[in-house]
Amino acid sequence: MEQYYYNHMNKQKQAAYHAMLQGIRGLADEFQIPALDADALYDVFFQLRLDHPEIFWVTGYKYRYYKDSPNIIFIPEYLFEKSKIKEHQKAMTARVDKLVRPAKNLSEWEKEKYVHNFICENIRYDKLKKPYSHEIIGPLGQGVGVCEGIAKAVKVLLDELGVWCVIAICGNNPDKGIKYRHTWNIVKVGGVYYHLDATFDNTLGKSDQVQDIRYDYFNLDDKSIFRDHEPLIAPAPHCTDHEHFYYKEKKLSFTKQEDVYKRSLQAAKKGKTLTFHWRGGYLTREVLKELLDLIRKAGEERKKTPVVNVNWPQAVLSLHYIEEQAQECITMEDANEGEKE
Repeated sequence: MEQYYYNHMNKQKQAAYHAMLQGIRGLADEFQIPALDADALYDVFFQLRLDHPEIFWVTGYKYRYYKDSPNIIFIPEYLFEKSKIKEHQKAMTARVDKLVRPAKNLSEWEKEKYVHNFICENIRYDKLKKPYSHEIIGPLGQGVGVCEGIAKAVKVLLDELGVWCVIAICGNNPDKGIKYRHTWNIVKVGGVYYHLDATFDNTLGKSDQVQDIRYDYFNLDDKSIFRDHEPLIAPAPHCTDHEHFYYKEKKLSFTKQEDVYKRSLQAAKKGKTLTFHWRGGYLTREVLKELLDLIRKAGEERKKTPVVNVNWPQAVLSLHYIEEQAQECITMEDANEGEKE
């Protein structure tokens, strides 16, 4: 299990982190830790919980300090009564064991996909943002979560499966209407770092009847993820490889318009959903119009009408066809719905 944030702290912060971890694990009411200023203390507490998402029962703290003392008294705020915490711990451990069992013998990439799909199939985004939705107990216990809880659940499951995984965090951006900080994961698969945002994939494609899992944010490099994610506010490894993005791996990343036409024709014929990534140059309005014309033309040959969802920042289109008399439907998707106001 990677203690990524711990490894990026100075000695004094590491000492406080250590003392916090022991006290919180022991469910202590209060304990001493080395003195830090208020900002540093917040950072250590916050990052400790990103390194250790299995600690779901503490969400805040107070502290007392004494003039000239090298220590402060740290007072954790627990989400539940202590007897309840022990019950929840047991239940969570059993739940995690049960969930990872079917994936134990898979390759790293398949383990990553297994965890991603579990999130997309079983977790609802919690628009009410209840306190437990920020912790693993939301997604793994209640089937609901916000990005923080989902990223923590991904880390807990991948930790258990032996896949290197950390939680990445970016700032909010009130100018763009993004009120909340967003969290996702960085994984190391085959010795290479990639971004994995299960929350964004989970919110895509839910608008129509077709419930296919989306992989628009599965193994992205830095350049791609930051098209629609704010800059990081905590240390994270650089992800420079763009060769193993999911749709590229699956031969669903097209550079030629005729491929889009051919595959759309197949989708119309078989009544299947086609989701593909466009990398034949930038997805400008002009190019999008050309692709939509081809998708339309493929449908006409089969007397069907396309329903298309477009994830513009990631240049991903997802489409299926319905019987012709229906109204054509093209939707611009926004993967970040729950975190905007």
